[in-house]
Amino acid sequence: QLQLLESGGGLLQSGGSLRLSCAASGDTFVSYFMGWFRQPPGKEREFVALISWQVMATDYADSVKGRFTVSRDNAKNTVYLKMNTLKHEDTAVYYCAANLRRPGTSPADFSSWGQGTQVTVFP
Repeated sequence: QLQLLESGGGLLQSGGSLRLSCAASGDTFVSYFMGWFRQPPGKEREFVALISWQVMATDYADSVKGRFTVSRDNAKNTVYLKMNTLKHEDTAVYYCAANLRRPGTSPADFSSWGQGTQVTVFP
């Protein structure tokens, strides 16, 4: 099972950009599907993006399509989430997640989680 550590969160104005990183250790990173989720204040955790391990296929929540890009560097055991044109409603704790089998978009589909990194976007 992977251990995951997110970084790169911060405070910024709407319209800005940020890149989150998630460093993995403890198992063969290249074999895992990697996902990003977020949990806005007072709300449930929600799917943001997914990237496969082999063909780098990606999937995004409708709310972030065209603004966010997920990528991975298997040589560095790291997955990234580049976020552009950030909005106040993107404010949340962002989590990295991993699963060996192809997951759906539910948090229950993922077996490994990081501790989260806070992203705050001012209006």
